[in-house]
Amino acid sequence: MSDLLRKGFLIGIGAALNGKEKVEKVYNEMVEKGQMSPTEAKEAIREFREKGEAQNEKWNAQTEAYFREQIRDLGFVTKEEYHALEERVQKLEQLHESSTDTGEE
Repeated sequence: MSDLLRKGFLIGIGAALNGKEKVEKVYNEMVEKGQMSPTEAKEAIREFREKGEAQNEKWNAQTEAYFREQIRDLGFVTKEEYHALEERVQKLEQLHESSTDTGEE
């Protein structure tokens, strides 16, 4: 399963890089033809990049939420839940040990 996720991630990165290169190429061609100034092209590329990064963050958050939900549905616990339970068990063991040391049971 993790190999599948890794491949999907790499495909996404490849598509994003390919898209960025194509956008930059189109804007550079527009500058060469005089349809747009270099400043306008840089601004348009910056806006495109910012929108792409915002969309990427949104997708990452949605993907993380989806996987967290799937993990919970499968009955797994999070690291935080595991550590909280581990602490509770340690406290209970310490209480049990202290009560057996004093002869109380």
